[in-house]
This record gives sequence, C-alpha cells and structure tokens, in this order.
Amino acid sequence: MACLNTLKLEIKTLEQVFPKNHERFQIMSASVDELTCRFVGRNGKKYEIHANITETYPNTPPVWFADSEDPIVTNAVQILTNTQGRDNHVINQVGILLRELCKLHGVPEPPDLDSLSLPVHPAPQQRVPSVTSNGAESGTEEDEEMAAEEDESEGEDDLPLEMVDDAGRSSKVRDDMETEHLATLERLRQNQRQDYLSGSVSGSLQATDRLMKELRDIYRSHSFKNNMYSIELVNDSLYEWNIRLRSVDPDSPLHNDLLLLKEKEGKDSILLNIMFKETYPFEPPFVRVVYPIISGGYVLVGGAICMELLTKQGWSSAYTVEAVIMQIAATLVKGKARIQFGATKVVSQSQYSLARAQQSFKCLVQIHEKNGWFTPPKEDG
Repeated sequence: MACLNTLKLEIKTLEQVFPKNHERFQIMSASVDELTCRFVGRNGKKYEIHANITETYPNTPPVWFADSEDPIVTNAVQILTNTQGRDNHVINQVGILLRELCKLHGVPEPPDLDSLSLPVHPAPQQRVPSVTSNGAESGTEEDEEMAAEEDESEGEDDLPLEMVDDAGRSSKVRDDMETEHLATLERLRQNQRQDYLSGSVSGSLQATDRLMKELRDIYRSHSFKNNMYSIELVNDSLYEWNIRLRSVDPDSPLHNDLLLLKEKEGKDSILLNIMFKETYPFEPPFVRVVYPIISGGYVLVGGAICMELLTKQGWSSAYTVEAVIMQIAATLVKGKARIQFGATKVVSQSQYSLARAQQSFKCLVQIHEKNGWFTPPKEDG
C-alpha cells in the first residue's frame, strides 16, 4: 500500500479533529485497513458509516458503506466512488462526505472541517535532514520514498484509459492493456454488439456497463498487475468470473498452506467463482470457493462464504469487484482458514458444488436474518 506513513498521519489527524464526543461527526475506530465513523444528524439521529481501505489505495478510493438504508446517507456515500487523485485520500474523503451529509441534512458544517488537509511533504531540494547525536543525517531516504509514492499515486493511474493514447507518462499502462487485456475488452464489446444485433442479449445494459468498467479498472490496478489475483471469464461471459487468489497475509498459516499446495500439487492459488445477476450492482454477486477444500475461514458446505457483505442486507452498490476479492482474502485469514490436504478429488467434487453452495448460503442468510451478523470476523473466532 502506497504512502502508508501519510495514511497513518491522516488517520491521526481525523481522530484529533473528530473525537468520539464531537457533536456532528465522530471517528469511532480507525486503522490502516478500516475506518468507522458516525454522523449526527438533525434531532441527534446517528448514522454509522464504514470505509474499507484496500491494497490499491490511494490509486482507488476507500470502499464506503453505511449501516442505514436512508437514501440521504447512501447518496452521500455514493459520491465517494467517483473521486480521483488527491480526493482518493481518506482525509479528503471524510471532508467530501461530511460536507455532503451536512448539505443533505440541512445542518451547518462544523468549523473543524477547515482543519482537514492532506499532509504536504516538502520537495526534496527543500528538505532539511535531521541530524542524529553522532552527526549523521537521518530520515531523508524515507522522506524521498514518500514523496516518490505521492507523485506516483497522482500520476498515470488517475488518467482514464481513453485519455492515455498521447500521454507519454502513461504509455506503460496503455501497453499493458494492448498486450492482452485490451484485446479481451474489445472482444467483449464485439460480442455484446453481435448479441444486440441478433436479439439474444443476456443480462442488463446497466450490469454489463458496470462490469465492463470493473474489468477495465481491474486490468489497470496494482493488485492485479502484481499478481495478487488473476481473472478468467467463464465462456467469455461478463457474468461469470473465475478468480485465482494468490496472495494472502504473509504472516498467516493460510499463506504457508498455499506454499505447500504449490509444492505438493503444483497449484499456487485459491480458485473462487463469482456469478453476477442482471440486477448487479444493486444486488451482490454469488461467490464460492471451488478449490481447494478449506476448513475454517468462514467457508461453508459447498464452498459458499459466510460474509454479510455478500448478502442483500450487507451489500452496497458502491462496492467494486476488486474490493470484494480483497475482503474475501482478509476474511479467510481472520477466520483462520486452512487448506485440507487430506481431501481427495472425489471428496472435493462432492463437497464443493454450485448447488450445495447455493443451498448452504440460503440457509445461512435465513439464520443470520433472525439472529444478526457478527462481521467482520474477529481474530479470536
């Protein structure tokens, strides 16, 4: 994650400006992965709002969602999905969110808003190094790295694909797309055009447009380029993806299991299947584990995954596919997932199937609708 020190500084500033006793906006909990805040509206009504900070931050903004179904709150949150550049930073995101909430609720903006600003690092030639007790310079190397990361985060990845043809600094992005993925996008567009002409359209125009944008953004994302996961469209369909999750927390037992899986079976990933409905993005996709057999990690019978985010109740149209993939990776680790190496192929085929996954997920949703959810999963399970 780029600019980690900057992110920590932003979080510290937010906690100082908006403590838990603030009359209008409160930071309830904050880390470099998650942020939970509370907006106090007219008549003292409180709204809980959350943000997940993914591995692609700050090239992409945090993923925001609200506990409330109040359209005023969801509309304010939705605005945060369209930011670029410096506005992707969490401190600026909070400023945008709070101003919009105050406007929509008809309440005055707190004067503390003026205290929010993105930390600015001086240019290298202006930086004065600190000196240790023995006379050695310190801190300059770290500062230069942070400045370089800041420049990179505001560079080529903030440009839309259509604008990069003549932009020299973003030619690498264009080249990456042209070698393989741009051809995939063009093939999909041609297939869609042919389907419309033949009258055999599947899905919906809204879902198709959103999924095309999601796929294009993923092809350009750092996580994808760094091979944290890969994507295969099943039968060249936008509505069914196979995801190979190759990277999880390196300190987790699951990471070690993946290394052992490669050694024993020559496979280095967890295979996920994602199916989208024509109602996407207003309804969540259905996600299941296909391979290998996993114990723990909130993986159910058939390979379904126990996550409120994947239900209608916990879903937000602001979620991106990449954010879902990252959240699944985090949930597997938090749930202490382990690969079952003793499971035979026959057992695997009988345990993990679409029908069994759908049935177990349906039962899960019914249970949690009655008893509530306990997500995100706790470390102590």
